[in-house]
Amino acid sequence: MDLEKQKPTDDFIRIQDLIHIFLSKWYWFMLSLLLAMALVGIYLLVTPPIYTRSASILIKDNSKSGMSAGNMAEFEDLGIFRSNTNVNNELITLKSPSLMEEVVARLDLDKRYIARQGLRKVDLYKESPVLVTLRDPDDHSLEFDIVLLPQGKVRLFNFVRSGEVFTEVTEGALSDTISTPAGVLMITPILHNRDRDNMEVHFVKNNRQSVVNGYSNALQVVLDNKGGTVISLSIKDQSPQRAEDILNTLIVVYNEKWISDKNQIAVSTSRFISERLKVIESELGSVDENISSYKSEHILPDVGAVSDMYLSEYAGSRKELLDLNNRLSIMEYIRRNLSNESGNRLLPVNSGIDNANLEGQISEYNALLLRRNNLLANSSEKNPLVIDMNQSLVEMGQVIVRSVDNLISSLQTQINNVKRQEARVTGQIASSPDQARFLLSVERQQKVKEALYLYLLQKREENELSQAFTAYNTRIITPPHGSLSPTEPRRAILLSFVLIAGILLPFVFFVVKEWADTTVRGRKDLEGMTVPFIGEIPFYRKRRNKFSWEKWDTPAIVVKEKKRNVINEAFRVVRTNLEFMTKKESNAKVIMLTSLNPNSGKTFITMNLAASFAIKGKKVLAIDLDMRRALLSAY
Repeated sequence: MDLEKQKPTDDFIRIQDLIHIFLSKWYWFMLSLLLAMALVGIYLLVTPPIYTRSASILIKDNSKSGMSAGNMAEFEDLGIFRSNTNVNNELITLKSPSLMEEVVARLDLDKRYIARQGLRKVDLYKESPVLVTLRDPDDHSLEFDIVLLPQGKVRLFNFVRSGEVFTEVTEGALSDTISTPAGVLMITPILHNRDRDNMEVHFVKNNRQSVVNGYSNALQVVLDNKGGTVISLSIKDQSPQRAEDILNTLIVVYNEKWISDKNQIAVSTSRFISERLKVIESELGSVDENISSYKSEHILPDVGAVSDMYLSEYAGSRKELLDLNNRLSIMEYIRRNLSNESGNRLLPVNSGIDNANLEGQISEYNALLLRRNNLLANSSEKNPLVIDMNQSLVEMGQVIVRSVDNLISSLQTQINNVKRQEARVTGQIASSPDQARFLLSVERQQKVKEALYLYLLQKREENELSQAFTAYNTRIITPPHGSLSPTEPRRAILLSFVLIAGILLPFVFFVVKEWADTTVRGRKDLEGMTVPFIGEIPFYRKRRNKFSWEKWDTPAIVVKEKKRNVINEAFRVVRTNLEFMTKKESNAKVIMLTSLNPNSGKTFITMNLAASFAIKGKKVLAIDLDMRRALLSAY
């Protein structure tokens, strides 16, 4: 018989097998679900609930945030101050450890009071029956247990300071200093908690920096809208009240820091303005002194008035010089007429001589000359009256000439004086533009410094007002709030996980076990193979003798003549199938049974199959080829 063994055509577990596993092992699935739910229940009882609180704030625009921003706008153009609000910077500021450190200090978040309620440890934030005050607080970690005794007594034990454990037990009175291994401290009772006798509280003081880092990491700061200025703050904590207090205090501290920064800017601005006022005041005084000195030196009370005065004086000098020249010309004309021998002409009268004596003499001379000419017209030169008049005219002419000479000398002196005065005035007029230019430059500096001085005075007053009325940088849109139900642990997710895990874990276990099991347990395990199937024998094991030292049960021949039980019928089916398979080969008289592993039932099958052939009248020889164990000898 040429039989070729082949591998199964399908290594995967069938759906029918999976359903069979689930239905046959249903009690394991129920047990797994109950165990998982019990573990989740214990976890929920032990794990403290976590609450989430959130708030929303609006970061104001500096252009609308009050007088301070408006006052600084003029200085921003000069590059002195920058007050623009960058929302991204404010996000970093709100999450900065410096703000959280102030929040931790104000709320004493580094101190915790814990009490056990059932299986769970509960944080007694603002509900602790006592308050612990350390006389010499430091930044070391500290924890100990407090038991409140009757009659105002207290017991302290289980001290742990910076990892060092102390076994001492200390007792003392409430509201009194107590010396402990952790230092001197005082336990103060809270009046609103009356039922505190025999109550145990676990006090923990953590390192402040670690607390700050923890809350900074727990704080979530998110910009609601990329283009907006609304910021959402959220934090998770065991105590919902503590979470709300943290958010409220954080906003207050942020606003106070904003005001402090603005006040620092205002103080710096005031200092800058005061320093500039001192400098400008000194420069302005120097300019005023220069103007005053220059005007005093050059006798220039007013440049415009002085220029008008010089021009008027120059015009007066020119007019006076012209008048003097006219008078001089008249005097020279009179002198020429009187000096001319062929003269005897009338002299000009009222011609601007401006000398009453000379004019009187000229009038007398002209009157005498007219009488002489009238007399001469009716007589001759030899007329004694004419001769007397001629002599009188000569004498009067000599007198007039002397007067004219004196007057000419006086006029020439006056003309020289007027010319010198005119030259001086001309020089003053010529130098007036330079003086005006100098004074204009100095006065321009004076006006600029005066305007800057007045501007800085005004800004100093505005800065003082803005410092007194600086507004907050934020506006609370939504105060800290949250659900009354804890957000962690998430019961729905845990229950879903329990249902999935309770079913999936045993299912995976049995599927893997089924897939990893390579033993043949029934006909179904061979259906995927192409080798011939002879038959299947029910499992049989005889009860072992309790008093026997043998490890294995003694094999038995179960095939009997005229027996119709299941195992006898199974061997008859195997016998019939073997006879059918060996008909084609008449020489196939030897059947060998073997297996990879011991105790697989080779001896049992061999003896009972041989008995089955023997009952049919066949001659059967059973040979045991296991020389070491030789189990056939046991039959």
